[in-house]
Amino acid sequence: MPRQPRIEYPGACYHVMARGDRREPIFEDAKDRERFIETMGEAAERSGWKIYAWVLMDNHYHWAIETPEANLAAGMKWFQNTYTRRINSRHGKWGHLFGGRYKAISVQNEKNSGRGGGEYLCALLDYIHLNPVRAGLVNSKNGLGLLEYPWSSLSQGYAVAERDRELWMAVKEGLALFGFEDRAKDRRHFIERLEDRAEKEASQAGALPLPGQGRQSTLERGWYWGNEEFREKLISLCKTNSASNRNYRSSPIGKEQERRTAEEWIEVGKAHFRLDLPSEGRQHHRERVAIAWALHRRTNQAQKWIAEKLGLHSAANVSQQVRRFQLETDESTKVGTFNKAVSKWISYVKNC
Repeated sequence: MPRQPRIEYPGACYHVMARGDRREPIFEDAKDRERFIETMGEAAERSGWKIYAWVLMDNHYHWAIETPEANLAAGMKWFQNTYTRRINSRHGKWGHLFGGRYKAISVQNEKNSGRGGGEYLCALLDYIHLNPVRAGLVNSKNGLGLLEYPWSSLSQGYAVAERDRELWMAVKEGLALFGFEDRAKDRRHFIERLEDRAEKEASQAGALPLPGQGRQSTLERGWYWGNEEFREKLISLCKTNSASNRNYRSSPIGKEQERRTAEEWIEVGKAHFRLDLPSEGRQHHRERVAIAWALHRRTNQAQKWIAEKLGLHSAANVSQQVRRFQLETDESTKVGTFNKAVSKWISYVKNC
């Protein structure tokens, strides 16, 4: 699987998750979990992060964080390396603790979406706090409430007064997302709401689909969690970051951006040649091939896709026609056979 590009910008929110190497436990005992929380807090303070929610499972963890500065990658590098060193030192081990790269899914909220979107960050907080339910570690029907699971921001943050919790926990901000204040009555209502949901949903407790989502908007396997407007923003941001990520083009967001770029080239070509596409047969054949040649030079779109968009029958035909067109542009004696519009198009594409 190709790596997802890291989308960093001031005020970004993420669902961060990492598993143990070969899915093995990342905690051996309560001391390890305490060391994890301590290191997490140091990372938050060093990086200026706001940690809205977290939960520690046996072989993985989940966070909901906001990065006021665009520093997710730098902060995560410090955190995972530091925690690994501390745990290896404590247990006399060496080597990797986490199984490769952590996952960071961009999450829409009211501040980073431009319009609405707070429900997505709310859904993430619920998803994280209900993880013990999904894992069968909490069963409300047996009288064991969510607070019986001690290793989450619910029991160590949202259930306690401000003076009794770590300063780096963004509990006040998290409560405000749901319309609550940081006071005993509202904290109790926040927990009761989660308990009610846990009892109703049992093992299926998680993030529910929300209006306006794309098929890659999920909290587990997607690259973002938000609506179509938020996705458009992320794609736009990625335009300036794609060159620095070697896996960008093969990632889902990279492929989508490639398609958008190719569609933009088609629109430019249609305007230049005054075409209605797709057309077939010999009508405007040279012009359509000229656009296919531009797509071949300037994008990574598949030839089958180009054939469908330009009415060029098949991928094999696109390959043949583009190769022939390229040879003609390389031979100065044949350039003169192009009409004025095609000649200007060739110059434009080569100089872009």
